[in-house]
Amino acid sequence: MKKRLLASLLLVFLFLLAACGNGNENESTKKAENTKEEPKTEEKTVGPSGEEMTIGVLPAESAIPIILAKEKGFFEEEGVNVSIKTFSSPNDRNVAVQAKELDATIGDVMTEATFKDNGINMKITSDISEDFKILSSPDSGITEMSGLSGKKVSLVPNFILEYIMDEFAKKDKFEYEIVEIPSFSARAESLLSNQIDGVVFTEPQAGMLVKQGAHLLGSSKEAGIKGGTLQFTDEMINSKPGDIKAFYKAYNKAVDYMNDTDAAEYSEILTTYQFPEQMSAYLSSKSDDFAYAGKIDKDQFDNIIKWTKEKGQIKKEYSYDELTNFSFIED
Repeated sequence: MKKRLLASLLLVFLFLLAACGNGNENESTKKAENTKEEPKTEEKTVGPSGEEMTIGVLPAESAIPIILAKEKGFFEEEGVNVSIKTFSSPNDRNVAVQAKELDATIGDVMTEATFKDNGINMKITSDISEDFKILSSPDSGITEMSGLSGKKVSLVPNFILEYIMDEFAKKDKFEYEIVEIPSFSARAESLLSNQIDGVVFTEPQAGMLVKQGAHLLGSSKEAGIKGGTLQFTDEMINSKPGDIKAFYKAYNKAVDYMNDTDAAEYSEILTTYQFPEQMSAYLSSKSDDFAYAGKIDKDQFDNIIKWTKEKGQIKKEYSYDELTNFSFIED
C-alpha cells in the first residue's frame, strides 16, 4: 500500500516537473519570438541595366549632346549602353517607332500625342535644344514674315514645323500654301533654286542657307515657341528607369563639354551622323550656351495639344500628366 502510494506521488511529481519545464520552455520561446529582430532590408538604388537602348535622332542641333555623349564616352562612364539611329526625315523615324525598333527618340509634343492616340505608349521625359528658322528664297524679295502671305512654304506637316509656321501666320494674320518635301537636302535645294518661296528649317542648316542667300524672317527661339521633346517608351520607363536616369546624366555631361570646348574639336564627329561639314562654323558662332535637359512648359504643351486636336490628328486633348514624366531629370 505504501509502495503504491509512493509510486503515485512520484508520478504526480514527475508530471508537475514536466509541465513546469514546458511552461518555461514555451515562455522562453515566446520571449525569443517577441524579441526576434526583423531582418533589415537595404534600400537599393536602381542602376543602369547595361542592356543596349536605341534612340532615334535627326541631323539637327537637338541630337548633338546625345551624339557627343556616345562618342566621348559619357554614356559609358554612367554605365548606360546607347545605340544611335539617324533618320533623314520625321516620317522615317515614326515608322521605326511603330515597328518597335526604338526605345527613345527625339520628337515633339504633337508626335507624342499622335503616338498615344494610335496605341504607342511613350512619355515625354525632357525638352531638347532647338531653334527653328523661317526663311525665304534668295530671289523672292520677301524680307518680312507677312510677305509669305499666299506663298508656297515647305515644311513637314503635322509636326512642330507646321505648328511654328502657323503661330507666325496667326500673329501676322495671313495664310500660306504648304509644299511637303520631307528630305532636308531636297528642301534646301528647292529653296535656294527658288522653286518655293519659304521654308521652316532647324539649325544648323538654317544658318548655312542664310549664308547662301536665303532671307531670315523669324526664329522660334526668339518667339518663345518650344515643343521639341525627348521621349522614352513606357516599357523603358517601367523596366529600366536607371538607364534613363544615367542617360540624362551623360547628356548633361555632353552639354558641359560643348559649352567648354571649341566646336572645331568635335565637328568632324558630327559629319558621320549626316551633319553638314559647315557645322563647326555654326556652333562657333553661337553666343549662348547649350542648356541641360529641362521640362516642357505646361502652357506651351496645352497650346500644342489643342492645335493637334484641331488639326484632326488626335481624338482627345491629352493632359500634361498623361504624356509627360520629368522625374529622370530631377535631382
